[in-house]
Amino acid sequence: MVDASVFADMGGEYKMVLVVRNDLKMGKGKIAAQCGHAAVGAYESGLRNTPAAIRKWQTMGQAKIALKVENELAMMEIYRSAKANKLNCCLIRDAGRTQIEPNTKTVLAIGPAPVAAVDSVTGHLKLL
Repeated sequence: MVDASVFADMGGEYKMVLVVRNDLKMGKGKIAAQCGHAAVGAYESGLRNTPAAIRKWQTMGQAKIALKVENELAMMEIYRSAKANKLNCCLIRDAGRTQIEPNTKTVLAIGPAPVAAVDSVTGHLKLL
């Protein structure tokens, strides 16, 4: 469990990013569903692990930004970097009922956390 006070004293804006794998060529609806799963998962784990960050994010409009990554390897590098920086994360694996093979990693949510902290691991990515 992350110390709940890690981000409590940091000022500024808070956001959540949703890192979507571009190589899977998911349809728009599939991307929306996977991002929804990731956002809800990150919110739930944030309530347990970083509640102060969740509260600040909620009062600031709950910003969510969709970014793209080219493959699973790049996504996992970002995931490891986010975890090393003690950022709240939720990695989604698809159930395999529609377009994607079972257990495929589709979307990574990072945050909610201060913009600078999130950008330190995702700032090089382009918008989806």
